[in-house]
Amino acid sequence: MLYWLFEYLQGFNFPGARLFNYISFRTALASFTSVIIAVVYGKKIIRLLQRKQIGEEVRDLGLAGQYEKKGTPTMGGLIIIGAIIIPTLLFAKLDNIYIILMLVTTVWLGIIGFIDDYIKVFKKNKEGLSGKFKIYGQVGLGLIVGITFYLSDDIQINPNPQSSTLCDTVQKTTEENNIILSKHEKPLKSTIPFFKDNEFDYEWLVSFLGENKSKWAWVVFIFIVIILITAVSNGANLTDGLDGLATGTSAIMGSTLGVFAYVSGNLIFADYLNIMYIPDISELVIFAGIFVGATVGFLWYNQYPAQVFMGDTGSLTLGGIIAVFAILLHKELLIPILCGIFFIENLSVIIQVVYFKYTKRKYGAGRRVFLMSPLHHHYQKKGIPEPKIVTRFWIIGILLAITTIITLKLR
Repeated sequence: MLYWLFEYLQGFNFPGARLFNYISFRTALASFTSVIIAVVYGKKIIRLLQRKQIGEEVRDLGLAGQYEKKGTPTMGGLIIIGAIIIPTLLFAKLDNIYIILMLVTTVWLGIIGFIDDYIKVFKKNKEGLSGKFKIYGQVGLGLIVGITFYLSDDIQINPNPQSSTLCDTVQKTTEENNIILSKHEKPLKSTIPFFKDNEFDYEWLVSFLGENKSKWAWVVFIFIVIILITAVSNGANLTDGLDGLATGTSAIMGSTLGVFAYVSGNLIFADYLNIMYIPDISELVIFAGIFVGATVGFLWYNQYPAQVFMGDTGSLTLGGIIAVFAILLHKELLIPILCGIFFIENLSVIIQVVYFKYTKRKYGAGRRVFLMSPLHHHYQKKGIPEPKIVTRFWIIGILLAITTIITLKLR
């Protein structure tokens, strides 16, 4: 909203109005606003949750410090969602297809998570929303994102900026060296990490279909989008078991995606790094800044010992945002690296369940690989203090983020 206001004011030579043309300025302002909203209004929301006695129900899992968490306000994901949506509406271009998809993702998964938390807190049903309904919601979002990719003419790429000279340029924008090229393709390509000439075309998977491969490649792409959104969203949900764990790791991932959005939306950097140039994607740098600001602001209250928990309202939303963000950047194949914490948390649960069922069927009594799953609870069972576990997971998350960024040059 403010972007259009200051664009209008430029016609009157309003002092400072041109600053809103710059991604860096709007990102800084939006990030700051996001943190302030999360910290200032977060406190009011926490008080409201306390008055409404919307507290965490604790089951006896034999974990250190478990009962101290009983009654801690939950559904704090509302703080994160508010700190994302409000600055986005204020500082981003609301006609940008990528911003629209990120807002849809935030609201969509926020509603699913809210319903789950509502059932747990107000209906006193510890199981919450049925797992299959969560999956339906995540599949629905995957279909929205995938079909929008297929139908929208606003989503395009220039896969090889080095092959496009400045003679191809038809228009320069004022967005910090972003350049709109005349030759674009529909986006059915992704990036394979650690390989030279690392663009992967989904049509290769169905090349045996001949002339029909293009149509079926879109089906494959949409299916993969659904799988990734579901996996990352649930991974964030599983990771949200210790104070600040999901919040901190999500902030690290969001910062990394912001870097990718900036270089992918800038022809000069895209040309230098030999990566696909994505017109208009640089607007997501602002969203990344807002996302990081919201998570950091929420961490003000969510650090150990937590004053509020995000609940599924926050965790499902954070995971979904990260997944969709990576997909929009055509970096979905980097998710196992960037989201390694979520991936290993998911994997630990799968291994635990599969091995328990297998040994029960074979030996008559189930056995476990981990003392408890997800993985962070395994370390709790081993007696490692909660803050130390969280800090070490953050460090691993930073190393994974650095590895992800290195893939830009390490091939």
